[in-house]
Amino acid sequence: MEESLRTDSSFSDAVNKHTNMLIRVAFSYTKNIIDAQDIVQEVFLKLLENNPVFVSDEHEKAWLIRVTVNLCRNLFKTVWSKRIVQLDEKMSSLPPQENEVLSAVLELPSDYRIVVYLFYFEQYSIKEIASILKRRDNTVGSQLYRARKLLKTKLKEDFDDE
Repeated sequence: MEESLRTDSSFSDAVNKHTNMLIRVAFSYTKNIIDAQDIVQEVFLKLLENNPVFVSDEHEKAWLIRVTVNLCRNLFKTVWSKRIVQLDEKMSSLPPQENEVLSAVLELPSDYRIVVYLFYFEQYSIKEIASILKRRDNTVGSQLYRARKLLKTKLKEDFDDE
């Protein structure tokens, strides 16, 4: 076994600890569970190939999120992704109100979706999100503000229609 590859136990720990979170991040970009799973597999391949040294668990998590976001963006640059038609995926296992909220979040532009996900679901601060996404703090704050405003409008429309 080569010394440059991560140990089996550290790699397994990373996979077990971060897979679900990374799938949710990728899904927030792709809106497709199959593509999200493929991207997460690719993320873990990059983890094996690059064998980065992390100073903490948070550093490892941030690196994995950054790679996931980059791979999602790369997916949309391909010719293949421009020719496919996305099917509307529903989260039928969720209660109806949560399904409406998730649908509203998924309708946001991708930059807003990832900021909302990292802020509300992963509990990152605006400063941490800015660092992960390599954006300015003010940009992330503005995106979060605009996303909340869009969600409020969208959810109000949905409830007014009922």
